[in-house]
Amino acid sequence: MEQYSIFASMIHRRITEELEKRLNEVPAVVLLGPRQSGKTTLALEIAKNRTSLYLDLESEQDRAKLAEPEFYLGMHSDKLVILDEIHRAPDLFPILRGLIDKSRRKGKRAGLYLLLGSAALELLKQSGETLAGRVSYMELDPLNVVETGESCPSNLWLRGGFPDSYLASNDSASLRWRRDFIRSYLERDIPQFGPRIPAERLRRFWTMLAHNQGGLLNRASLAQNMGVDTKTASRYIDLLVDLLLVRRLQPWFTNTRKRMVKAPRVYVRDSGLVHALLSIDNMDSLLSHPVLGMSWEGFVIEQLLSVSPDCVDAFFYRTSAGAEIDLVLVFASGSKWAVEIKRSGSPKPAKGFHFACADLCPDRKYIVYPGNESFPLKDQVQVVSLKSLCRELLNNSSNSSM
Repeated sequence: MEQYSIFASMIHRRITEELEKRLNEVPAVVLLGPRQSGKTTLALEIAKNRTSLYLDLESEQDRAKLAEPEFYLGMHSDKLVILDEIHRAPDLFPILRGLIDKSRRKGKRAGLYLLLGSAALELLKQSGETLAGRVSYMELDPLNVVETGESCPSNLWLRGGFPDSYLASNDSASLRWRRDFIRSYLERDIPQFGPRIPAERLRRFWTMLAHNQGGLLNRASLAQNMGVDTKTASRYIDLLVDLLLVRRLQPWFTNTRKRMVKAPRVYVRDSGLVHALLSIDNMDSLLSHPVLGMSWEGFVIEQLLSVSPDCVDAFFYRTSAGAEIDLVLVFASGSKWAVEIKRSGSPKPAKGFHFACADLCPDRKYIVYPGNESFPLKDQVQVVSLKSLCRELLNNSSNSSM
């Protein structure tokens, strides 16, 4: 445990400075992220530099302190109050609004509350309706390749980015942690967010998504394979998306006569969870598994999106004629980047990529591959490592905020 703490303290989370900045600008910040992604660790690091109070709303002792929340929190209006697992206490939002407004009248307009939560949609709805104009939102993803410093991120790809999994002493310990994590979510966490869903059924559904990593969403097929109706299958998808465990990547539409694919693609967001759900326990097993290519694609997409500026929207592009781009990044300026993802040491763009680029006319064209070197191909296509493209996106983020 001591060794884990040493390693964890050495990993600087990329959003730390931006979180500090927002706390200096607005009364409340909501930090979203899946469980065990490092939200509490980051919040406690922030707290070291401020007069602060930490309350874990899963702790009976801390919840007891909030028996009279307006009185108790009002006593600590001079501190940054960190409320962990805030989704467990939605009744606090109207009280926080009143306390924020009272502090504003006294001249304190920033750095009052840091709210940590694991369920995006419901928490955004609750806080947005009550704290409009008083709150800023940030998302903490699991670890990325810039934070870990891996030049060839095979360990991060295999184990995923949850800190306890990535920093485990060996692959077996990492896999055990991820299996326990999945079980905990199914049996304890997910029931908090909606109607009771049998844990084994949801595990089968989650595993089915892992087998179909990066596939087009076909609710009818999923429902049929699960023995449920389409509405139930849609509800399962919505729940896993809301918990930041699954991503629906939407298709990019253009004003064209071409027949476009309209269904989203679905990815289990953390590659380590994909591998745990499919019982892939080491790199040799992964390299011989049918999910290899799509696991790498999903991993690259999540890594790139974790470092993309807030102003970037992500899509894929695909036509029925075979034109396809794995990832289209659209910036607020209108600039478009086309990203092809290849699990090959000598990558070459497919014809479908060239056809799609002719349709979209992207400003930049990249192929991300597992190597370290960057080099150009014809038609202004640049082959790059994952880490170098992540750094390019970070540079764009810095430039857009200046």
